[in-house]
Amino acid sequence: MTKYNFNFVGKFPVAVVVSTLLIFASAFLFFNKGLNYGVDFRGGAEVQVKFGKEINLVDLRSALKDGNFQSSSVQSIGDDGSNEFLIKISSNEKNLNIVTDQVTKMLTTAFVAEEPVIQKTDIVGPKAGEQLRISGFQAMAWALLMIMVYIALRFDYKYSPGAIVALVHDVLIIIGVFILLDKEFSLQIVGALLAVIGYSVNDTVVVFDRVREHEEKSPTKGLRGQINVALNETLTRTILTSLTTFLVAVVMFLMGGAGIADFFFAICLGVIIGTYSSIFVAAPTILFVDKLLGNKV
Repeated sequence: MTKYNFNFVGKFPVAVVVSTLLIFASAFLFFNKGLNYGVDFRGGAEVQVKFGKEINLVDLRSALKDGNFQSSSVQSIGDDGSNEFLIKISSNEKNLNIVTDQVTKMLTTAFVAEEPVIQKTDIVGPKAGEQLRISGFQAMAWALLMIMVYIALRFDYKYSPGAIVALVHDVLIIIGVFILLDKEFSLQIVGALLAVIGYSVNDTVVVFDRVREHEEKSPTKGLRGQINVALNETLTRTILTSLTTFLVAVVMFLMGGAGIADFFFAICLGVIIGTYSSIFVAAPTILFVDKLLGNKV
């Protein structure tokens, strides 16, 4: 018997309103502002440079601006004090090689005293970037489809919509936050979203499994009561798992360096939103589907 007796089901109407508003807000941002695609998705050049002496990141950004490389970003990579940076510059397909050469020349002349060494240069054409963008979203769509099939086979078809709605909810809100904060959306973030999908569905499956147990034990009891008991029984596990994962993600976000900061920022958001959706999005969807089927909830 569970030691908790919170009325989660009673809070479902409020949660549905909040989630709906957040999803609409994310959709509004997406269609009116759009994602800030990284070089991976929009095409451009990347130059990785290491300086032999300490350099100010502000000076490096100012030099790029003075060189008319307006659509550029600079991030520190490697250990603290390694003086290693990744420079990303947007460009069209015709002058990618020229831009790479110009950036290399600017670095070796403007910062000659800091002893710059070009570690590598990469270019991504706009067409290749578009294909990567399409492939990234297709990967998420396939992941959602396969999860829906798995839930239907593992439990019951009435559970599948709840899992998918919860996962789409999580992904859309994270994308909305990235648009709101004007954070770069790259292949790295697609990887983070896929990780969030995996984490969130695991949380949801635990709840679904407990609900099914109660359905088998007490088939005459209403589904609302069964869901409420299941959520209370899995609450300790949910809190401990989410808190542990969140703390690790926060540490990596704060101390992992700029190269992986956005990845773990998405993971932090995913843990919070995924935990919320397992309780307040997936479960209400089960009730809604069961009601549509004409069953007593």
